[in-house]
Order: sequence, then C-alpha cells, then structure tokens
Amino acid sequence: MKLRIATYNIHKGVSTIGSRPRVHALKQALSALGADVIFLQEVQGRHDLLALKHSANWPSQSQHEFFAGEDKHCAYGVNAVYDHGHHGNALVSSFPIASSRNQDVSDHAYESRGILHCVVQCNDVDVHCYVVHLGLFAGSRKRQTDALIDAVSSSAPPGAPVIIAGDFNDWNNKLSDTLRAGLGVTEVFDENLSRRGFGTYLRLLSGRGPKIQPARTFPAAMPLLQLDRIYVRGFRVASAKVMHGILWSRLSDHAPIVAELELA
Repeated sequence: MKLRIATYNIHKGVSTIGSRPRVHALKQALSALGADVIFLQEVQGRHDLLALKHSANWPSQSQHEFFAGEDKHCAYGVNAVYDHGHHGNALVSSFPIASSRNQDVSDHAYESRGILHCVVQCNDVDVHCYVVHLGLFAGSRKRQTDALIDAVSSSAPPGAPVIIAGDFNDWNNKLSDTLRAGLGVTEVFDENLSRRGFGTYLRLLSGRGPKIQPARTFPAAMPLLQLDRIYVRGFRVASAKVMHGILWSRLSDHAPIVAELELA
C-alpha cells in the first residue's frame, strides 16, 4: 500500500500581515498536493469576526469541512477557544476515519495545544494518525513529547502503522531522539543525509555518522528553522520534500511537507 501524505500549519487561513483571507486559495493548493491524508494545524473551526468582516470570501463551513468538501473525510480537535470562535488541529483524508479523539496537552494558560488521534481505514489497514502542535517553550515541548509518547503507546497496538505529523516548534531538533527511542519511529528526512563536507568527514572519523536533520520549513518565504515534522512507524519512506515557491509563501508562514510512504 502506498500513501501520499502532507503536513501543513495554515496560519488560521489568513495572511501573516493584515489577516486577509486565504481559505479559497488554500483549498486549491491542498487539492493540488494530491495527498491521501493531510495533517493540518491552526485550523479555524469558527471565527465570527473574520466571517463578518470578509463575508464574501469566508466560507460558512468550518475550515476543515470546507477543505474536505463532499469527497473527503475530516476530523477536528479544538485547542484554543475564545469569545468569537476557536481553532485547533484537523485531519483531511481520502480514506474513511473510523474514530477520532483530541487530547489537551496545554502546558500553561497562555498556549492551548493538543494531539488529535485519528484511526484512518486505508483499504484493509488501520493507520493511526496523530496531528500535533507543540508549544513555543522548550520545557513545554519536552512534557508534551512525553505525553505524545504515552498517547501513542496506549492507543496504537504494537506493530500498527503510525504517522505523527505537525508543527513541533522544535527548531533546535531536541525531540527527535526521544521520539525515536520511545516509539520506534523515523522522521521522513532521516535518510536524506548529507554525506559530503568536512563536518561529515569528522563525524565519520569519530564514528557518529552523518548528521540527521529535519527539513527547514519556517518562514515559508525563506525557510531557516526546522519546525514541522513527519514521523512514521511501519512505513518505508519513498520520498519527502518541502513545498517551496511564491505560492506557498503567500498562503502561510509555514511551508508544507509532502511524503510518499509505502507500508512496510
């Protein structure tokens, strides 16, 4: 079985400057990705003020329902609730979603974060999908990563295929080794290793091997930071890439990642 998946922080469906609606352009761009399953963060379930201000360009549906349309399935987990609406994580899938559960992993009152767990029925295989958005502070991310490991360990049977994707805010790559050790996952760019250069030569001499680094995805216009990840278990990674270019830089402050997977 082959799967094409993507992860994308959509910045609530508005432009970074001026909060101008980008929802219709996002739907077209997401469709063009051709992904079977899309992991979305900062999805606006409801925003009464923007809906009123931009009535001509703001869909009456929740963003995840709008992106899914009539031919896809979707699930949504509320993270942040305010007087005029709420936002959170979402999953949009070409395959049926058998179940979904949202877990609050907020670490303090100033950041609302969650893990959305969905069981996606890909033909005759149940794939456990986790949409993640971790906090801005290192201590919070460490505790939320521990909660993620507990959540996956308790909800995905041993040997079941697992995909964990989202905005980890892990710009210094401190969490990958913890996830690898705790869950037996790999990151989709692990095999895309640099094997040239003097730094790699020194690492080989010391027995450490090539340096493992996730892809840069933020800011979308000129990605410098490694914030977004896809971790998998039970899959072989056929390819992985970050979507660059003017189109993506106008839609969100993050660039999406697309990966081609094959069930191991």
